[in-house]
Amino acid sequence: MITFSPGDRIAVLLPVPLFGALDYLTGDDPLAPGDFVRVPLGTRTVTGVVWGAVTDPQGDFTCLPVKESLKLAPLPENTRRFIDWVASYCLAPPGAVLKMAMSVPKALEPGKRPPPRLIPADPLPVGYKVTEARARVLEAARLPQSTADLARTAGVVPSVIRGMANAGALVEIEGVEIEGGKIETGPQPDPNHPGPTLSPGQRAAADSLRARIDAGFAVTLLEGVTGSGKTEVYFEAIAGALAAGRQSLVLLPEIALSAQWLARFEKRFGVPPTVWHSDLGEPERRRAWRAVSRGDAKVVVGARSALFLPFPALGLVVVDEEHDGSYKQDEGVCYHARDMAVVRGHLSGLPVILASATPSLETAANVEAGRYTKLILPSRHGGASLPEVALVDLRRDPPPRQQWISPPLHQAVERCLQAGEQALLFLNRRGYAPLTLCRACGFRLQCPHCTAWLVEHKVGSRLQCHHCGHYTTKPEECPGCQAEESFAACGPGVERVAEEAAMLFPDARIAIMASDLLPGPKAAAELVDRMARREIDLLVGTQIVAKGHHFPLLTLVGVIDADLGLAGGDLRAAERTFQLLSQVAGRAGRAEHPGRVLLQTYQTEAKVLQALATGDAEGFAALEAEDRRAGGWPPYGRLAALIVSGGDAGLVEKTAQQLARIAPRDPSIELLGPAPAPLSLLRGRHRRRMLLKAPKQVNLQAYIRHWLGLTKLHWTIQVQVDIDPYSFL
Repeated sequence: MITFSPGDRIAVLLPVPLFGALDYLTGDDPLAPGDFVRVPLGTRTVTGVVWGAVTDPQGDFTCLPVKESLKLAPLPENTRRFIDWVASYCLAPPGAVLKMAMSVPKALEPGKRPPPRLIPADPLPVGYKVTEARARVLEAARLPQSTADLARTAGVVPSVIRGMANAGALVEIEGVEIEGGKIETGPQPDPNHPGPTLSPGQRAAADSLRARIDAGFAVTLLEGVTGSGKTEVYFEAIAGALAAGRQSLVLLPEIALSAQWLARFEKRFGVPPTVWHSDLGEPERRRAWRAVSRGDAKVVVGARSALFLPFPALGLVVVDEEHDGSYKQDEGVCYHARDMAVVRGHLSGLPVILASATPSLETAANVEAGRYTKLILPSRHGGASLPEVALVDLRRDPPPRQQWISPPLHQAVERCLQAGEQALLFLNRRGYAPLTLCRACGFRLQCPHCTAWLVEHKVGSRLQCHHCGHYTTKPEECPGCQAEESFAACGPGVERVAEEAAMLFPDARIAIMASDLLPGPKAAAELVDRMARREIDLLVGTQIVAKGHHFPLLTLVGVIDADLGLAGGDLRAAERTFQLLSQVAGRAGRAEHPGRVLLQTYQTEAKVLQALATGDAEGFAALEAEDRRAGGWPPYGRLAALIVSGGDAGLVEKTAQQLARIAPRDPSIELLGPAPAPLSLLRGRHRRRMLLKAPKQVNLQAYIRHWLGLTKLHWTIQVQVDIDPYSFL
């Protein structure tokens, strides 16, 4: 291991958007790569990471010494290599990528001594009487908690907890000493905890995945229809990693809404995993980051940012719903978490599992090329059958004026509710109405900061921009013609569909499931529990209802607008529509009751809708692949986007045109644009887009790096590079 002695010149990477590490001198204490240090930067002191030796000193300037070495586990070598790789591939400043790995500054500070954590004694003292209140305490204490937290959770006064501890019914858990503060390790997931009985097909797939632990880098696509038990299968791979003493990372597209997944994990392994997502409070994020860094967090389930946590002993990465578009980050450092998960696995020599019922074309192409292997679960677990899918032609069976539920769907919901079963109405559009305009002059209410209409929300009585968050109330008179009370809602959102459903089905218990109406994971879990307990008859939801929820009595899914995702110029529009609607359809008939799906459409002849109706996923994927291959589009070609933005529209346009003029000529690279972005104004910044298209073998990063080096931008102008773009807004 490399060590640096006092006075050695070292490179320190800082979590700031600089394109490289800065030179410092080792202070009084010896240092090693990965050590966290405090260094001077201008007039402030910043925490950074020792990145290595200075191999090519620039100039003869005097280096400042490191101020302090932090007593923390070092940033692992595999994490540092991953940061360098992501920065190079995405053309992002390494410091900006490091910032994602140091996303909890408080975790780098010395911790306070937390109060002791208590767990039930095993066994309880002989003759100890367990009252109803004490039973609640013992149940709550399965998760180690302080006296105050345990009293709150169990609904008792703190003296009850203290009395149980004095009697020996509660004991403090073992811990480790970190900087003088006691940090509990807590109970760990048990790989031998009894799990569900797997079918022969599931067992074969699970054994195959488990055999790949500690066998080096490999990527496996776990493909299975909705309800086939993919989660239970990859749980067995996690059990293998636990048995081998390795950490596991599971990425989920909507971690804050995955209460059922977390419950299934706890049932399989005895305790919950470590959770990581943006809705966690700072104390929880601090504890999670440090537990990962120490290796105490054996299994982490998180959103895409969990990829950058400092795992010292990572042995497995799972990307569930690998096709999901939310794995792509379009701002800051632009990266796709699925692809970077594969890179992390390759750099660390560990297996990666990609799970999906509707794999992305990128993953399918890698399977076809032999880079990935594939395991298939072709049928639903427990003998459940796939739902019947039918198209409702809105040209032939339109709904009544100013309504959106067609007669066939109305009748199907009515029959479903009369049978005592549950139904789901799906529309991937939040709010009450996507557009509000004046009946007198046609004036449309638009966001002042974005090229977007304000979405009306009846819940909360507001008009809101879903791009920048701006909100306001509906004006009493039209700004265009001063007509009073002239504004009308145009088109439906889920709130409006729910309003219509309440009118059509007055006796039904109706609830809405949309991200803006669920203030956090707890609210989402409560709604899912209410649905599972049959306290809801009819659920109206957006895309979050498609994310792995299991409702045994949900037998009917009605899609209000199956054409919604097909509009616009997105090359993945058909693929995304197929994936989303397949996932939504998969909520129906997951138990002994058969399911049915009705897709309302004006485009019954569209290939994606025909494929959904016939269940021909393979045929649809083949047609999509043929179209992409013929046009040289991803995954059979490469794309990169450049977005020029700034506060001055004229300067943005001038800069974009200048960049286009000086672009190096390369016959293998096609430059499209510059042109105004569909969202030509976003958060107050004007935007122009350019798109580079090239064959797979072309190094677009080298081309763009050279191109941007040919000019100096005005300080108010920003050029964002998006390698492998997924959004074209």
